[in-house]
Amino acid sequence: MTSEAIAHNDPFAGERLKHSHFHERQAPMNLRDAWSSWNGFKFADYYYDAEYEYFCIRNTCATYGICPMQKYMISGPDAVAMLDRMVTRDVSKLKVDRVTYVCWCTDEGRMVDDGTIFRLGEDRFMLTCGSPCLAWLRKSCLGFDDLSVEDMTERYAALSLQGPTSCATLLTMGLDGIENLKPFGVMHFPFNDASLMVSRTGFTGDLGYELWIDPSQAIAMWDALYAAGEHHGIHPYGEAATNMARLEAGFIMPDMEFSEALKTIHFQHDQTPFELNLGWLVDFKKPHFNGRRALLEERDRGPRYTLTKLDIEGNKPAEGAILYSGKRCSKEIGYITSAMWSPSVKANIALAMVETSMLDREIWAEIYYQKELRYYRKVARCEVKDKPFWAPARARATPPPAF
Repeated sequence: MTSEAIAHNDPFAGERLKHSHFHERQAPMNLRDAWSSWNGFKFADYYYDAEYEYFCIRNTCATYGICPMQKYMISGPDAVAMLDRMVTRDVSKLKVDRVTYVCWCTDEGRMVDDGTIFRLGEDRFMLTCGSPCLAWLRKSCLGFDDLSVEDMTERYAALSLQGPTSCATLLTMGLDGIENLKPFGVMHFPFNDASLMVSRTGFTGDLGYELWIDPSQAIAMWDALYAAGEHHGIHPYGEAATNMARLEAGFIMPDMEFSEALKTIHFQHDQTPFELNLGWLVDFKKPHFNGRRALLEERDRGPRYTLTKLDIEGNKPAEGAILYSGKRCSKEIGYITSAMWSPSVKANIALAMVETSMLDREIWAEIYYQKELRYYRKVARCEVKDKPFWAPARARATPPPAF
């Protein structure tokens, strides 16, 4: 049984899961006692109501604990060369106190994982990702002598603050100048006897920041943040609201849009960056990197599938739906990976893997939904969308507008 299943079905599982550095504040706020697990940590699915928490992200601001996210410090003169060989993007172009989104692949060009790289010094980087990656990092270090890799996952207390009033909350907290921080930038502030690192990053597609501090100051930082956010609508949110927000932004999620290549059993049940519409992350101008030859071949011939944003007629979410090239559903051409009725966009939206050669054809979804224990079938027309469903100007503006 997986750790997630244990957490949902075993009432004593929470006692065997690690607690985050913010748990003593998060636990009393979890009114539904709705917990699961993430990388061995007890983790909130939601605190009160997933849709309420979603609207806090979109209308005020909200916090999401990212202590369970994996964090690795890569340092030394060979750090740039090692990371450039491991990931598909050119790390050498990243400036100090900047963050970039990356992915890394097997030699066959299949995605191992995605994450972010923080450049904290000329030869000092922090890699964050959703799943443990230490073994892969150590393999990637072969051939590089002047290099160290440290697992920093439990040595950072990390909290995501997302929503239109997030900047105002941080200013009220006393982080002067935070309004001048650009997207994917990093700033450092003194906090008690520690250094508080703030990055303008997140997973909601909205204005937002991530706060990183020594665990000894985690509760003090939480209290200061919530005191500052009292009149800015601050509220915690869990995994369910996160999944709603990231889908509107068109962001991919492991175990939904892609399967990590080292965990799959069936051939080609994993994905490539080109299939996931991440070709812009692959830089063929830099020297050799893992999967380069396979990805070059795929670029030239084109991917078999392409991750596609769909606006689907009606209001029945197309979760698990199969896609067809005609209303009669005679030729299967893909499948839905994530779907929802979007409260902000007021549309039935989805991400889907569609056969690339069929993207210029009509696309129909075969949707099954339940009403009072009875299942119904509906065939709905799909419209391909090029842009994210939700991308407010405030997410990119510097300084962000007052809200």
